[in-house]
Amino acid sequence: MENKNIWIINHYAIPPSLGGLNRHYYFAKELIARGNKVRIFTSSVIHNTDINMIDAKDKQRFKEVEVDGLTYTYIKSSGYKGNGLGRIKNMLEFMFSVPKIRRYKKEKPDIIYTSSPDLFTAFASVLLAKSLRVKCIVEVRDLWPLSVVEYMGMSPKNPIIAVLYQLEKWIYKKASALVFTMEGGKQYIEDKHWDKKIKADKVFNINNGVDLETQIAERTEFVLDDADLSDDKFKIIYVGSIRRVNNLMLLVNTAELLQDEKNLNFIVYGDGTEKQELENYCADKGLKNITFKGRVDKKYVPYILSKSAINIVNVHQTDVMKYGCSLNKLFDYFASGKPTVSNLKVSYDLLERYDCGITTDDQSAEAMAAAITDIYRMPKERYEEMCANALAAAKDYDFKVLTDKLEKVIEFSLEK
Repeated sequence: MENKNIWIINHYAIPPSLGGLNRHYYFAKELIARGNKVRIFTSSVIHNTDINMIDAKDKQRFKEVEVDGLTYTYIKSSGYKGNGLGRIKNMLEFMFSVPKIRRYKKEKPDIIYTSSPDLFTAFASVLLAKSLRVKCIVEVRDLWPLSVVEYMGMSPKNPIIAVLYQLEKWIYKKASALVFTMEGGKQYIEDKHWDKKIKADKVFNINNGVDLETQIAERTEFVLDDADLSDDKFKIIYVGSIRRVNNLMLLVNTAELLQDEKNLNFIVYGDGTEKQELENYCADKGLKNITFKGRVDKKYVPYILSKSAINIVNVHQTDVMKYGCSLNKLFDYFASGKPTVSNLKVSYDLLERYDCGITTDDQSAEAMAAAITDIYRMPKERYEEMCANALAAAKDYDFKVLTDKLEKVIEFSLEK
């Protein structure tokens, strides 16, 4: 691909030093290494933190910051807590600010690549691309509004949901290409009966992934002083948010079932609204085999996972999963070279495809306990085979490989 000027517009593009959600950081770094010019536009509010990169009293709407040779342009937005009105206000502010990028940056990109779990950023980015007369690739990381219907229990006949479906359809039609992080994007469009308006040849899949070189380096560079990681116990580790959607009471119940297995130790790294409730439950039950460590900087995650014996995916099941799922943590788990136990039944299951873990038949503590016990008691040779398969998966989803795919999508868009 010839060198291009690429604008990435993502509401939640967080630099590695400030947290997770680094997909577009790694894409940008790799695209720059290949000779392209890349700029990331994102909200000034760092998701799930109290950090705002632009002070409320500051009159500037945009602020540029260099991160590892990459330019982030922060767009002033209001802070928020949780998923209430404050977050909706933040989304709308960002949406209305995106078209103003045209006046802020006098240069013209060759292409815009937009990504956001909600529809508002994609809608604004398509309008911006149209005003600049450039192509716009829309990345779909979450099936809005289907996810809202599934997770929040809203009726698909709700007038607001109906409007959002129409907006989704419009965005998909106007995009020069669609990149779904889940593999079932084409199936989703067919199920919505939009396939006559949205051509299949412009629908692509690029999963989330991992920068394997960085992961390997960080294992030794950022060592976490934690006695629970240095003992000889068989460690079952979960890393991620602790919220309703993560359904971690099930993991606690699993630990409760396995408390007589004295060599098993469950360790949870992360924070969220349910953490205190779960800790209180463990204290009331006197559980000694599960520990909640709280939030850690992402740079420590490779070291933490290098000490695991089994990694855990624990998410509330919904019908959205029939189109596949691309959890960021799963690729970090692959890079650790350790097997994963997941209670999330998904189509296009990478654990089954690579034979590097076990997906339980149902979302019960009994099923998860059985899967953990199977791996704990399996022959050493079989366990090591699973570990090798996990690392093979990580290599296939390294960001260098994924950027090759992204370049093909860019070329397709520009040739249309």
